[in-house]
Amino acid sequence: MKYFLATGLCLILSIPVSSVWGYAVKEMADGGTVRGTVTLSGSVPDPKAYNLVIFPDPEYCGRISNGNGWRLLRDFLVNEQGEVRNVVVLLEGVTEGKPFSLSVPRVEARDCRFLPFTTVVRSGHGIEVVNMDPVMHDIQAYETSTAMGTRVLFNSPLSFNRRHHRGDLHATHDHRPGESLVRQFQLSKKRRTFVMQCGFHAYMQSWAIAVDNPYYVLTDENGRFSLEDVPPGTYDLRAWHPGIKQVVKQQVTIEPGKNLTVDFQLPSPGRRKTALTVRTPPRFTPAALGREFTIEPLLERQ
Repeated sequence: MKYFLATGLCLILSIPVSSVWGYAVKEMADGGTVRGTVTLSGSVPDPKAYNLVIFPDPEYCGRISNGNGWRLLRDFLVNEQGEVRNVVVLLEGVTEGKPFSLSVPRVEARDCRFLPFTTVVRSGHGIEVVNMDPVMHDIQAYETSTAMGTRVLFNSPLSFNRRHHRGDLHATHDHRPGESLVRQFQLSKKRRTFVMQCGFHAYMQSWAIAVDNPYYVLTDENGRFSLEDVPPGTYDLRAWHPGIKQVVKQQVTIEPGKNLTVDFQLPSPGRRKTALTVRTPPRFTPAALGREFTIEPLLERQ
């Protein structure tokens, strides 16, 4: 039995990665470049607001807050020119080209928020989550789509980081890495959106889109992107943000050695119907926990 298992494993490992994953690595001598800018059309949506008192660890997590006991989740990062940061821009339909790393993306739980907020994943691979906080988190991962709803992928506790003292939760620290959690997952057919949330702290979220080739990039603080060494051909160029429900993409043709400029305008969702807004006065205060304390935004005042 051991012989057959070992033989089977050797056969699997001997199969080229490109044939397993449907993407072939090819030397690119005449690749093209596509670059551009992503802007938001319309007003910037208000951030979602969470009353820290109703979640665990309000003092520690409140080191990032608005000064009145609320944590704000700003999912749209837009500058004064309307340019959007951290939008994933990707090419669809590329079957060969530059090397495609099989590395597992890393997300950090740092100061009670997941970083990065947007990233990419690969179906059939996995994700790594590292707790940088002296508090406990609970990892809940889902696949989701507007048409087919949500399905749970995994749910795992993330122990508090024992490398930090819990005596003074307000103290600054250098965020030494704690326990690493790695989970593999397989997305359902036609589903590409992955979301991870903390079961203890609902304002901790990280969103990703599944990719099947290495031609993707996140926009910078000025909404700019650049994809290089693209094999000549016709593809769909897509701009993805978790707050935009509709698919935003354009068909592009990449010519050998040429540069192509393509700009995107994301339609703003406007004012969102949500109960997650700041209420003054709040329904719950620290007194609801049976003790008096102050939530101080010592790290960041939002």
